[in-house]
Formats: sequence, structure tokens, C-alpha cells
Amino acid sequence: MPRWILASRRTDLVEEMDDPSCDPVRLDRTYAWFARLNPWLTRWNAVYRRHVRPLLRQAPQARILDLGCGGGDVARLLLAKARRDGFAPSVLGADPDLRALAHAQRLPDPDLTFRACLSSDLVAEGDRFDLVISNHVLHHLDDDTLLRFLSDSAVLSRNLVLHNDIRRDDLAWLAFWPVALPAHFDSFILVDGLRSIRRAWHPSELAPRLGAGWRIETAEPFRMLLIHEGHD
Repeated sequence: MPRWILASRRTDLVEEMDDPSCDPVRLDRTYAWFARLNPWLTRWNAVYRRHVRPLLRQAPQARILDLGCGGGDVARLLLAKARRDGFAPSVLGADPDLRALAHAQRLPDPDLTFRACLSSDLVAEGDRFDLVISNHVLHHLDDDTLLRFLSDSAVLSRNLVLHNDIRRDDLAWLAFWPVALPAHFDSFILVDGLRSIRRAWHPSELAPRLGAGWRIETAEPFRMLLIHEGHD
């Protein structure tokens, strides 16, 4: 796919929802929109079928860690799918943003907990999980932070790491306008989504930075999945 307009990452762009002084009402509506849009745009349904469900067959009560969980919509999605398949995992959502966690904690669930922390905090505590995931975290990271994040997630996982994110592409940027326009007037979805696409990595940029055990899967529309399979 072309990358003429978006030839390089725009790491100088800052998403509106990352501003500590942003409108809290629009921020809350943005998290609500994520719960509607992410199942369709992020391909977690396919990722669940291809990667998560096979792991749960081996570990039905797996511990799952969602790094940078935001409002918790992906954690809830995976937990619901696992329960429908007869599994009983537990999920920890980790995010340093207290505003995100306030939204995430509104719907209590005995198998879903949230904590204000970084991956490095969990590594320091010696915690381990059967599966470590993230959604739309990678595009927020520069080179140094990316390497630390990948290292932490590999250390935290006994079995599998799945980092799901946007694949930067001109067509992705153009196609997002009509998808996100209905959410523009009451949330940060449109502006922040476009900035996210411009900040996103391309597999050709990520591949040389990855250490042993990592690989990249790409999927349409405009997705990529970083995978690490390690075993105790």
C-alpha cells in the first residue's frame, strides 16, 4: 500500500485526549466510542480466533495482561469471547492514566481488574502472565521507549505477547475520515485517529528494531500484529 503522503512518522503530533486539560466530557465519550469502533477496526475478533483461543485451550484459566488498557474495551471484549467459549481467564488492565481507569472501572467484573501502573512496575514486582496484549500503544512510543516496552512485555509473558496496532498507510488516513466523522462532534475520535495513523509505525520500520523471538503479522484493513512466543 502507498506511503507517499505519510512517508515518515509524525512523532511531533500529540493526540488531544492525551492533554491533561482536555474536555473530560469529550474524553469520556471518546472512550465510549472506542468500545463501539474497536471491534470493527482493530480485528481483535480475528486475533482472538487465531491466537488467543488456542492459548486458552491449553490454559483455560489464563492470566491476561492488557498494557495501556485505556477505557478497558478490549479487555472486556476478549473476556466476553473467552467466556462464551467456556474459558475462565482473569484480566488485569494496566494504564498510568487515571482518567482512563476511572472510565474502565465503571462496570465491575470479578474477573477484570484495573491498576494504574507501567509495564516496568510489573516487571519490578516479578509478576508473570500467560498472555500479554496491547492495543494502539505502539504508535505512542519512540525508539527507546518501544524497545523497553517490548522487553518488558516479553519478560512479563510466560507464553504469548500480542501487540495490535495501526499500519501507517496513505489509504488508511483517507479511509478513516468517513468512518470517524459521526463521532467527530462529541469526541476526539476523528482528530486523534488521524494523528494516530500519522504517528503509526510501518512493518518495514519495526522489523529492524525487533529482537529475537518477535515477528510481525499484517492484516487488512491497515493492521499489524507484533507477536512474541516464549515459553518458561
